[in-house]
Amino acid sequence: MRKMIRLVLVVSIAAVLGACATSSPDMVERGDAQRMAKVEDAVVLSVRAVTVDGSQSGIGATVGGVVGAIGGYAGSGVQREGQILGVLAGVAGAAAGNAIERFTTRDEAVEILVQLKGGERRAIVQAKGAEKLEPGDPVIIVTTGSKVRVTKAPK
Repeated sequence: MRKMIRLVLVVSIAAVLGACATSSPDMVERGDAQRMAKVEDAVVLSVRAVTVDGSQSGIGATVGGVVGAIGGYAGSGVQREGQILGVLAGVAGAAAGNAIERFTTRDEAVEILVQLKGGERRAIVQAKGAEKLEPGDPVIIVTTGSKVRVTKAPK
């Protein structure tokens, strides 16, 4: 029983730390440092707030299911009744854990519509950063591998 509780705690901590990951345009991942990036000039046409849906890796459902099953099983003094309660509470815990993971991993973001110098238009969604972009702002689009971010053009 103690091993199970420790396992649940370790998985819970991992889920919470995973939810702390960021996709901010102000944060550059270690693998993107010291890599050549393509830079394009553009002008902002519009900016609108959007929400990036949370992830569903299964960790939340697993943790919720295990916690629910342990709590449900321990909730009864009769073995057969405890097993049934454990299964029901496990299912409910898994659903709750999945919903919690999805909600806590949501990100507030912006969708930026830009027009490149050649007239082509592009839409980029990125997490909100420190810079506030407005229509008409000159920006640069930085592409590193398959990742793109928009930042104000240097003056």
